[in-house]
Amino acid sequence: MSKKETLCENIAGAGCGLKKVIDIVGGKWKIMILCIIDRDETVRYGELKRAVFGITNTMLAQSLKELENDGLVIRKQYDEMPVRVEYTLSKKAKSLIPILLQLKKWGEINL
Repeated sequence: MSKKETLCENIAGAGCGLKKVIDIVGGKWKIMILCIIDRDETVRYGELKRAVFGITNTMLAQSLKELENDGLVIRKQYDEMPVRVEYTLSKKAKSLIPILLQLKKWGEINL
């Protein structure tokens, strides 16, 4: 008989993959930001600000910086006046989208 796979061998320990995921996409805003960028493919800061209802400039800037540092969002700045910045999803983030879709479906059915 094979051993059942657990979500985390070392619950919430350093090697826990689930904890790593929650650390980079957890919180109130990050998944919403990823959803909007996924939907529109390329998004500017002002578009994100309007689309994520209730987010402050500080939280949006911080969340985008963290998503970029974690390799989920690609930030491209154009040398224009005024400066234009666009955000797209990285390959890593695109591989996360089907998992988020499954969570969404689970929520629709169970919550």
